Amino acid sequence: MRQFPPVLFVLIGLLSSCANGGDASDRDAFDRGASGGDSSDGDAVDVFEAISDLSPLDPGMELPPRICRTPQPWVPGRKAFVDVTQQSGLKALGVAGVRLGAVDYDADGRPDLSVRGYDNRRDDLLVNTVRNTWLLHNDGGFSFTDATRQSGFLATRDQKEGRLVHTVVWGDINNDGNLDALTLVNVNPDPSAADTGDRTEVMLNSGDGTFQLGPESAIQGNTKDRIPAFAASLVDTDRDGNLDVWVGTALGIAEPDPDRLFRGDGAGGFSDVTEPAGLMTLSWILLHDIWDGKVHRNTWGVTACDLNGDGWPELMSSVYGRYFSALWMGGPGGSYVDRSFESGFAADDRKDWTTNLNARCYCMLQPTADGCVGVPAPPDYFVCDSVQNLRWDHVNDRRDYRLGGNHFSTACGDVNNDGNMDLMTFTIVHWDVGSTSDPSELLMNRGENEPRFDRPGNEAIGLVRDFGRIDWNAGDMTGTFLDFDSDGRQDILIASSDYPGTRAALFHQKLDGTFEEVSVADGIDHPRAHGVAIADFDGDGDVDVALGHGLARCSGDPSCYKTSEVHLFRNQVGQDANWLRVHLAGGPGTNRSAIGARVRVTAGGVTQTQEVGGGYGHFGIQHDLALNFGLAANCDIDRIEVRWPDQALTTQVHEGVRANYGVRLTQGAEQPEYLPAP
Repeated sequence: MRQFPPVLFVLIGLLSSCANGGDASDRDAFDRGASGGDSSDGDAVDVFEAISDLSPLDPGMELPPRICRTPQPWVPGRKAFVDVTQQSGLKALGVAGVRLGAVDYDADGRPDLSVRGYDNRRDDLLVNTVRNTWLLHNDGGFSFTDATRQSGFLATRDQKEGRLVHTVVWGDINNDGNLDALTLVNVNPDPSAADTGDRTEVMLNSGDGTFQLGPESAIQGNTKDRIPAFAASLVDTDRDGNLDVWVGTALGIAEPDPDRLFRGDGAGGFSDVTEPAGLMTLSWILLHDIWDGKVHRNTWGVTACDLNGDGWPELMSSVYGRYFSALWMGGPGGSYVDRSFESGFAADDRKDWTTNLNARCYCMLQPTADGCVGVPAPPDYFVCDSVQNLRWDHVNDRRDYRLGGNHFSTACGDVNNDGNMDLMTFTIVHWDVGSTSDPSELLMNRGENEPRFDRPGNEAIGLVRDFGRIDWNAGDMTGTFLDFDSDGRQDILIASSDYPGTRAALFHQKLDGTFEEVSVADGIDHPRAHGVAIADFDGDGDVDVALGHGLARCSGDPSCYKTSEVHLFRNQVGQDANWLRVHLAGGPGTNRSAIGARVRVTAGGVTQTQEVGGGYGHFGIQHDLALNFGLAANCDIDRIEVRWPDQALTTQVHEGVRANYGVRLTQGAEQPEYLPAP
C-alpha cells in the first residue's frame, strides 16, 4: 500500500473544506481530527503546530503531523452507537445471516463483510431466489455492495455457482500477500445420507478481488469421512510460517466426532495431524472415559490464542450439552497436552445440583430417591405434575460431566492490561436449571507457565443482566471484547438470541475493573443478536459493530424481524479519543497475515496487549486483522512491541510512532508505514 506525503494527509482535507466553505459537520470533523477539539487544552495542537513538528526529522525518516485529541469519556446518558443499516445498503440488498466476519479482503484499507445464514441450500446467484452466503465490499462511507458473484467466492467443483458454506475464516493461507478464505461445511457424517457434494474449500485470493478454488486435501473429507465442521480457527501451531486450522466438530452418527487439527502446507493444502499432535480424544464406549472428560465432545465453537505467553498457541473447544469444555496447552513443534481441568476451563466449581428446579421437583415427587432427603421443594410458580415432564435424569444429571455449560464461543483478550490473555465464555443458560449451569463468564488469567484461570463471578464484577421475567433464558452464543470508547480498557459485547427478550448486551469497563451495562438507549438496540463482527468500517479510529439476528423460536414474538437481517452500528464515541490502528505483514518464516502475532502498545504508562486472531467461536467469528488500540487522552505512543509468530519469536520495537493513524508494521522493516485514511 502506498504512503502519502505526510503533510498531505491533513492539508487536503483542510484546503478542500476552506475552498468550498464547508458545512458545520465538516468543520466539526476536522476540529476533532486535527486540533483535538478543546483548543484550551495545553496538550492539543492545531494543524499549523502539527506541520511545524515535521522540521526536526532524522534523515530518511518521515512522520505525519502530530494529532492530539481531547476525549469525551463515555458516561450513562451518552449515545454510543447509532444504527446505520439503512445507509449501508445492507437492508436494500436483503443481507441476512448470523455468522459474520469483518476483513479487508481486497486490501483497500476498508474492512469488508462476509455473512452466512441458516439455510442448507446452495445460493442461486443468478436470480437471487436463494441467498445464504454474502461477500460484501465496503465502498466507504458505510456503504456496501454485493461482490459475491463477481468475486467467484462461491465457485464449485461441478462448475455450478452457489457452493454451500457454513463457516468462513480468513488468513493468508498460501502466503502470497492476499487474504484467503477457508470455507467449511457442516455435512451430515452418515455416508448413507444424501450428499450435496459440497465440502470444505480453500478459496485462494487472486489479488484482484476474485477467488479461485484451492487444492483438494484431507480437510475436505470424502464420502466415507464427512467432517461435520461447526467452527474453525486459523493458527500456526508449529510456527513454521504456514497457517494450520483447528476444527470443532459435533453431532456424529452415533456420537460426536473428534475435534481435529489440520496442518497447512503453505500452498492451500492441509493434512490431518490430530493424533500425532496429541489431540485425539476417545470414543464414548466406556462410561469412565465419559465421566473423566476424555471423549469426543459436541464442540460448537473453537478458539486459538497464546494463554501462557510462551509463543505456542493454546487450543480450546467450547462444548455444548453441559459437558466439559477443552483446553489443550501448546508446546514445541505444535504438540499438545490436555489442561482442561487443571486450568479451570473445563467447567466452574458450582456443583450443587439441588439448585435445579427440575431436581427439586423430582425429589418432591420421589422423596425416597437417592440423595433427595433434605432437598427443598421448588417455588410455587414451578409446576410439578409429573416426573416424565421434567428436564432431569436423576442418575446422570448429578454427575460432574452434566454440571458444566452449554458453551458456544470463547473470546481471548487482555481485559485488565496485565499482559495475559483472559477469556470470556458465551453460553446458553435456562432459568430453571439453577447455579450449576455455567453462565457466560469472564475467566481471569493468572499468568502462570501452565494456564490457570480465576472466575471472579458475574455479580462481583458487574456482568449481570435483568431479563425482566421469571422464565428467562440467556441465549448467549456469540460475543466479543471491544474497546468501544477508546479508553484503553476492553469492554464486552454479548450477543444473545433465540429466546423471548434476548438481545445485544453491551458492558462498559469502569476504572476499577468492574463493568456496568450500557442501556439499550445508550448502546446497541438489537433484539435476538446472533453473530458479531467488529472493525473500524468508516476509518475514523474506533470500532463499529455488525450483528446478525436469530430467528429460532420466533413464533409470536414481536421483537423478531421478518428475516435474520444484519444490522450495522456506527460508533460515535470512540473517535473522540486518541487511537492507533496496527496492520501487520509477516516476513520470511511468519505467515503473511501475522495471525498469532502479539502486539504491545505503551502510552501514558499503560501497556495494552492484543493478538492477531484467525477466527473463533460458533461457526466462525472473525474481526478485522488490523488491531485497534484506544489511547484515551494519550496523544503520544511511547513504544510498540511486536512479537512475530516465527520459530525465533522475533521481536521488534518501534518508538516515536504517531497516534491517530493507521500504521503498517512489516517484519524486518525498521520504520512503520503510515497509511492514508481509507
